[in-house]
Formats: sequence, C-alpha cells, structure tokens
Amino acid sequence: MPPADRASAPSFERLARRALAEDRAALDRTTRAVLPRPVRAEGRVIAQGRGTLSGLQAAVAAARVVGLAVSRAGKDGTKVRPGTVVLTVRGDARAILRAERTILNLLMHASGVATATARAVRAAGGGRSALRVLATRKTLPGLRDLEKAAVIHGGGHPHRRDLSEAILVKTNHLALVRLEEAVRRARARAREGEAVEVEVRTAREALRAVRAGATSLLVDNASPMRARSVVAALRAERLRGRVSVELSGGITARNLRRYRSVGADAASLGSLTHSAVAVPFHLRLRPLPG
Repeated sequence: MPPADRASAPSFERLARRALAEDRAALDRTTRAVLPRPVRAEGRVIAQGRGTLSGLQAAVAAARVVGLAVSRAGKDGTKVRPGTVVLTVRGDARAILRAERTILNLLMHASGVATATARAVRAAGGGRSALRVLATRKTLPGLRDLEKAAVIHGGGHPHRRDLSEAILVKTNHLALVRLEEAVRRARARAREGEAVEVEVRTAREALRAVRAGATSLLVDNASPMRARSVVAALRAERLRGRVSVELSGGITARNLRRYRSVGADAASLGSLTHSAVAVPFHLRLRPLPG
C-alpha cells in the first residue's frame, strides 16, 4: 500500500463521484422544491463524538465535485471531540445540501476505522513486546483506499492493498498443492527481495514452511498458547531469525494484549475495517450575505 497521500487524489475523487451518484444528489427533489434559486451559504462540519479523524481528503473531493469552496480546520490523524470543526464549505446552499450526507458518511466511516485502529495500536503497545497492527483485505466493497488510508491515520499499517501487491500462500492454496511445492513455485515468481508468506496453523507446518523457503508466516486462528508454541518451535530449531511472524484470525483490540508476549512481530485485525463503529459528525448551515 502506498502512503495515504499517494493513494488519494484520483481514487478519492472517483469515490466521491460514485457516492454522490449513488445518492442521486443531482435529483434532490426536496432542495429543488424549497430552494428554486441560488442562496449563498456556509456549512461547518462538526464532530459529535471523540475519535481519530480520517476521510478529509474524500470529503473535500465530494465538496469540490459539486462546486463548493473548501477550507479545512482539521487534519487526518488528529484527535477530535464533540464540537471540533473539521471542515468548512461555502457556495450555493443547494449544492451543500446535495453533498451533505455524502461528506458526512465518508468522514464518519473513515474516522471510525482510524479510531478503531488507534485503539488497537494502544492495546498492542508495551515496550519490547509491542506488535505492529496490520489491516486486512476485509474491507467494504468500493471503500478500500478510504479504509486503508484511515488505518494509517490511526497509527496502523495497511498491509497488502490487493492481490497484486504481495505473495501470501493460504490454506486454500495448500488444499490443492503440497506446501513445499507451493513455496517453491511462489519463490520462483517472487520479485527480488520480496517476502513469500505462508499461512500455517501448527508448529509443524511453520517449520516445514520455513525450511521450504518461506520468509514470513501467517499464524492463523491460534490461541496465545498455540501461537507461543509456534514461535518456540522456530527458536528451538534456530529458524526464528529467518522469518517474520504475523498473527491473524479472531484477534481484536480487546484480546490483543494477550498476544503481546508470544514473540510474534505483528497482528492483523479484520475488525479494523469490517466492524468499525462510525464517529458521528453533523453539518451546520447558515446563509451568507449576498
């Protein structure tokens, strides 16, 4: 995944246009009926809850698509609380009303992802036992760039954006091809210096994967005790230094602390994106002179 600001402008504008089209913003019957003529106005977008701000780039894109002038009062990755103004838009009140829900939806969801990530990062901390917090591909359809950027704003790592970005041999691959052969084929197609990651469930599978040439392990659906046994087996065979170890499956911000001492490098949490609770925002509108 490229840095958040490199992933942004074109993809966020496309997302904004799709979201406005989905809401049929150009066919707002209520605004057409109530405001037949232009009215100059200003709208301030204000946080109603506490959390980590994200989604500003997409929200700004949505405002600009409908012709509004925008000034930012907030910055992605910063903390907000009730009353924090994060964005101000000016222009025809009809355009503000048409884009209002799209702007708020983008901010609410992205900030929810960033807030969930920040919470997980805090739970994963702890000196030498700290784990890197990774996102997954368990994203809502059409919102991947928004959510991956939000993970970065929350202090996490986006991991691979899509299937083209990294090699990860999963259990469904291994249901069709023997582990050693799958790793051999993956290494033959890997780019120079690229990691070959293999999903494993037991210490025995982990040892087989590393001996076959895997440079990263995804230990899936393991309790802290079983994850610790995988790392211990690697250390006993003097193989731990060859691989990075990622934990995945059933890990949340609530139970993440229990995994800090197993000796892994990172933990990936699908809940950061697929189950994030929105941070509420609202828009206050006022007419401008002239």
